[in-house]
Amino acid sequence: MLSISKPAPEWRVDSWLNTPQPLSLQSLRGRVIVLLSFQMLCPGCVAQALPLAARVHATFPHDQVAMIGLHTVFEHHEAMTPVALRAFAHEYRLQFPIGVDRHEGTQPLPLTMQAYGMRGTPTWTLIDRAGRLRQQHFGEFDPLRLGAEIAALMLEPGTAATRDAAGTEAVSCSDGTCAIPSSPNPDGAHAHA
Repeated sequence: MLSISKPAPEWRVDSWLNTPQPLSLQSLRGRVIVLLSFQMLCPGCVAQALPLAARVHATFPHDQVAMIGLHTVFEHHEAMTPVALRAFAHEYRLQFPIGVDRHEGTQPLPLTMQAYGMRGTPTWTLIDRAGRLRQQHFGEFDPLRLGAEIAALMLEPGTAATRDAAGTEAVSCSDGTCAIPSSPNPDGAHAHA
């Protein structure tokens, strides 16, 4: 697994499945993004990665974690068309949004795959709430470790407010500062709004 912390490159996507509108990093700001790059004809993707992605999508709250698929075709281009992908997603009951990585000219590698420096499929990429690329993992990902990595990113202060155990807004952090969302009582204690 590669740990990093730099702004995530914007996706270059031709079309989307399972979402009424195109998605961007900006539109998902404030959520942890789990990006799975896959191919329909990749055995590891079909056997392990896509079922795990479906579990991530079903397990984590969608307002906090966005599970995104990226169909990154770098081989067998004629067989893995958007029409075939639609049938594949329907057959495998994939309900999370899936983008089709854009190709340009005769270059065999799609643009988002190039921008992220991916080595193949499946590739898992974790992006924090502020849009920073935090982790990249090529190959099979242990489900417990993936869940722990997602949970750790959810708990980090970021552009969205963190919540205490009772679910109330505890601290709002952004731009390197954290502010308590309540005003002090006359006696100096803070009351939650």
